[in-house]
Amino acid sequence: MIETLTVYTRARAQLLDITAEVQTALHRLASSQSDGICLVSVPHTTAGLLINENADPSVGRDLLATLDRLVPWAGDYTHSEGNAAAHVKATLVGSSVSLPVEAGQLLLGTWQGIYLAEFDGPRRRQVHIKFVAE
Repeated sequence: MIETLTVYTRARAQLLDITAEVQTALHRLASSQSDGICLVSVPHTTAGLLINENADPSVGRDLLATLDRLVPWAGDYTHSEGNAAAHVKATLVGSSVSLPVEAGQLLLGTWQGIYLAEFDGPRRRQVHIKFVAE
């Protein structure tokens, strides 16, 4: 079984902490005694998923600013839809994360969170969550 979350982004570039939503979906997919792997993916080419610090919001701002310097919105791109930078950023970030699960809980570090990385918003995005038991 796969759970699908719908997430609405509000800006062209944005990091949305979806950790709580993923954990809630995991509770519906796995028992509280289950161990295994949680697979999280997005079916989009201009958004991605990442794990990073969720205690200090400046970390996310720094990440987005660094990606903007590496891959500026306006550039010499051949993609004609005007969002080539979003495709490149999504490729660099990746479209999935895999997390260990113990006793039905995501095994994240103290400061870690799961983020949807939006690079071509605002948009309606889907996040797929699958639990694979041990």
